[in-house]
Amino acid sequence: MIVRSFSDIENTDRHVKAASGTWESKRIVLAKEKVGFSLHETVLYAGTETSMWYANHIEAVLCTEGEAELTNDETGEKHWIAPGTMYLLNGHEHHTLRPKTDFRCVCVFNPPVTGREDHDENGVYPLLTEED
Repeated sequence: MIVRSFSDIENTDRHVKAASGTWESKRIVLAKEKVGFSLHETVLYAGTETSMWYANHIEAVLCTEGEAELTNDETGEKHWIAPGTMYLLNGHEHHTLRPKTDFRCVCVFNPPVTGREDHDENGVYPLLTEED
């Protein structure tokens, strides 16, 4: 059994801040736990824009605080995301999130991330693995 709080990982290597300066993520469950997924709390900052494409991962996102516009960059379709709303990137969609306010969400990734990932120039997380 693992019991861990977000305060436990504050300012550790599990507390990742994007090179872009648009978000930060507390990665509470990672690949090294070997449970088949990773679990994060991410905050995207108000007034920013983050374009992403999880070519190597499936991600589910549950908004817990704040509001943002989500655009499917492949279709142009827009969605308003608010607390209690989930979106699932089950088709590896290119997407952009534009937070109106600081946007806090809980994210689940499969395959799990290692905690070292940041978006590359295409918005992709590389597929990193933990050494056995």
